[in-house]
Amino acid sequence: MRLRRVTVFGASGFIGRYIVKRLARRGAVVAAVSRHATRAGFLRPMGDVGQVVALDASLTDETRLAAALAGADAVICAAGILYERGRQRFDTVHHRGPALLARLAAAAGAKRFVHLSAIGADPAAPAAYARSKAAGEAAVRAAFPAATILRPSVVFGPEDDFFNRFAALARYSPVLPLIGGGRTRFQPIYVGDVADAAMAALERPDATGRTYELGGPEVLSFRELMELTLREVDRRRVLVNVPFALAMLQAAFLEWLPRPPLTRDQVRLLRRDNVVAADAAGLAALGLAPTGLELVLPTYLDRFRRHSRWRTAPAASSNG
Repeated sequence: MRLRRVTVFGASGFIGRYIVKRLARRGAVVAAVSRHATRAGFLRPMGDVGQVVALDASLTDETRLAAALAGADAVICAAGILYERGRQRFDTVHHRGPALLARLAAAAGAKRFVHLSAIGADPAAPAAYARSKAAGEAAVRAAFPAATILRPSVVFGPEDDFFNRFAALARYSPVLPLIGGGRTRFQPIYVGDVADAAMAALERPDATGRTYELGGPEVLSFRELMELTLREVDRRRVLVNVPFALAMLQAAFLEWLPRPPLTRDQVRLLRRDNVVAADAAGLAALGLAPTGLELVLPTYLDRFRRHSRWRTAPAASSNG
């Protein structure tokens, strides 16, 4: 379909900013919606003057949401949180907010709706994050049956909260934790590939009403991801096994920090692998090929390499 006006929710977030950039390149007028429009000002230079308009709206503000959706040919919901704080609750951001958007988008006559969910979305999951994602998928599908749902594995890129977090930790700490022994498997996907999948979901007629699971070319355990991170930042650290029970105890205290490095809900998430299901449609079904970690990680983890500390710490594993 020809994209004339697209409304993007969560536009200033990690994935949203890449989606906005691609839409602007295609000449679409983008209504970039964020909880704080002033923080989304950096999006404007991604398009011509006036092409990207930052709007301020909460996912619970029906009046503002309806105004942001007026005249939209397509809607993309890329809003998401990794932990709960204040009014930012999983149920609000992942379930009730997207449900309201889908209902309003259908009423506004939008032709396409793309919803960013996550691999592991399951109403029976032990983690509230995964249950809220599943509830959001069901609500979106009920209100907008032709919606396309994208479920990425862990997403990497210059602004990610995964590799950057552990690379930063390796700068100052002689040890890195392996929760549950580091056996949880992931299929990391490049943020640019997720944004390309969103574009394909808007443009391909066969993508309507379908769900796609998005993963990269490699399946790696948490331990392997930590080893890869350490190689990229040129550091030798002790990898310490942390049983799930101990991780839950630690997270009970850490989750009260302003930006918690670990929550109990995240520990529950780590009990399940985060990989594309064998029978799921993926990037290939959207006509896309995944980008390998080795092509992207060096481009942004290099800054941690240049400011090395603890270089003399031995490389080892511990069963602590």
